[in-house]
Formats: sequence, C-alpha cells, structure tokens
Amino acid sequence: MKGQIDLKRKISPATRGSFITYGMVTAAFIVTQILVSTGRVSNMFQGLLVPFCVYSIAAVSLNLTVGILGELSLGQAGFMCVGAYTGAIFSLMTKDAITSAWVRFPLALLIGGLAAAIFGVLIGIPVLRLRGDYLAIVTLAFGEIIKNVFAALYIGTDSRGVHVSLTSQGDLGLEPDGKMIINGALGISGAPKDSTFVIGFVVLLLTLIVMYNFINSRTGRAVMSIRDNRIAAESIGLNITKYKLITFGLTAFLGGVAGSLFSHNLAVLQASKFDYNLSILILVFVVLGGIGSMRGSVIAAVVLTLLPEVLRSINNYRMLIYSVVLIVMMIFTSNATIRGFFAANFAKLKGVIIKNKPDTAKEGV
Repeated sequence: MKGQIDLKRKISPATRGSFITYGMVTAAFIVTQILVSTGRVSNMFQGLLVPFCVYSIAAVSLNLTVGILGELSLGQAGFMCVGAYTGAIFSLMTKDAITSAWVRFPLALLIGGLAAAIFGVLIGIPVLRLRGDYLAIVTLAFGEIIKNVFAALYIGTDSRGVHVSLTSQGDLGLEPDGKMIINGALGISGAPKDSTFVIGFVVLLLTLIVMYNFINSRTGRAVMSIRDNRIAAESIGLNITKYKLITFGLTAFLGGVAGSLFSHNLAVLQASKFDYNLSILILVFVVLGGIGSMRGSVIAAVVLTLLPEVLRSINNYRMLIYSVVLIVMMIFTSNATIRGFFAANFAKLKGVIIKNKPDTAKEGV
C-alpha cells in the first residue's frame, strides 16, 4: 500500500495526462484496425484514416505556438506546403534508387520537416518580433506567398540536369528524355503513395511524445514563462528571441512532416490545397479542442474531419449542420478561455483571432 502511494506521488499530473493521451490514441488505433480488418467500416472512412493523422499532427504542432508560446500563427498551411512538396520531390526522384518504401518514406518525412523548419526559422527571425494581429497577418501572408510560388513553379530534369522556370513548361527547354517534376498549377503527379494509417499513427504518437516532453522540459517551462509574462521572463535573463525561434521552428518542422505525410496519400499534389482556409481550419481544431490541450487538438481534428463526410448524405444541409455543431461546441465547451479568447478579439480583427491566453489547467500544462 505504501509503495503504491509513493508511486502515485512520483507521477506528476502532467505525466499522467500525457500517458492518458498515448493510451487513448493507441486504443483508437487498435479498435480502428480491428474494424478495418473485419470489414466493418466503409471505404469512405478508410480513406479518411491518413487525413485524421495529418490534421491531428498539424493541430498538435500549431497548438505549441498558439497554446504554449501564446502567439497566433496563420502560416501552418505554408509549412505543410513546403513539407509536402519537398517530401514528394525527394520520393519522386529517388523511387528508382531507393526501392524500399520503409527507407525512402521516413527520409521523405524527415526532409520535408527539415525544409519546413528552415523556412520557419528564416521567417521567424523577423516575424516573431511582431505580436498580436501583426504576427497573424504576416504569417498568413507567408502561407499565401508559398502557395503561389509553388503554383507558378515548373521544374524538370533531363540529361543536361535540372531546369527551373516560373513562367511555363515550354521555357524549360527539356530534351526528349526529360520529365517534369513540378508542373506549375497542375502540381506533382506520380509520387509514390507510401502513406498508410499505421505510419500515420506512429508519426502522430511520436509527435505527441515530442510535444509533451518539450512542454515539460526546461525549454518548455521557459516558453510558458514568456507566454505568461514577457517582461518578467526577460528580466531574469531569458533570451526571448531564442525560445520563440525554437518553438516556431519545432511547429514548422512538425507541420512539414504532416504535409509530407499528406502528399504521399495523394495521386496529384497541388499547391491550391494549402490555402489560407487550411490554416484557419487547423486553428479551429486547436481552439475547439482546447488551447494548450494536445489531447483536445487530436479529438477535435478527428471529429471535425469526420463530421462533414458523415453528413454528406444530406448534402443540402451538410454545412449548415456542421456550422451549428461548431457553435454548440463553442458554447458548451468546458474551456472558458476559448469563449473569452473569441469575445475579446473578434471585433478587433473582424473575425481573425489575434491573441491567446491559454488554459494551463488542462493536462498539467
């Protein structure tokens, strides 16, 4: 009895919360795999399994910036776009040299994440000096710029090397043996479809482990102190820019991994899929799941991704019901911070959320 009491004392609430999340995600994966293997789920639901993982990873990573750092970023779709294109290009160019998907695909995920992280750090150096609505607007602009650059990009290869153009395919001057890699607005086609629900689950679980360990680390506590009181954190010698860049870079890295996972689930990858609506959608997952709650982000991402498809049979009223559900979730959520978050900032930015004071009571964060 005494040993059990000592064990309970040693396990902190944050650790218990993280292990509960791991257990919930693992249990959901096992149940889903059983249902799929017994043929009890529809093809529609099976087609959503990888997107469930993609949106969950994107939401959890964005919650790091919004919930833990306390800054609003609307550039998550841009980081996903960078990761998606970088990972797809790598897989397309190496699928003949690296024939094993179990080797090629993890490398594609890593390269996509690193490319997005580089963009995140480069953008973060000037952008993280801004706060509130300015930060939201600049990160939103970054996402739109990235999307339009990839939509206008033409890349092809032939015996003479790699050719790049921002105008048209004809300007590449490819030899007869040449092949297109990126075809402007038509995007990338022919990349191997390596994404599976098993890999998506593993990446999601690793993302949650990284998130919880980061939050409970010395760096995470420093980031939360900056969120709670920037002036006090600076007065005790914390390097504000350094910790913000670490957080923003990690958010971008995981966003790039989510984008790479997404791109390997598509027959054709187009930049138009990564518009500002995607950034807003991921932010909705974060807000409705609970700002600062990683578990809530996963649940909200799954529920709100599945709901429109479940309601597709009543197509005329599908989005109406979806909107009503969002409003009901907003009203009856147990996280009062969310309601105050919207009430305080809706008028200020005309519907764009500009500031956040996270609820640190959840999961010990």
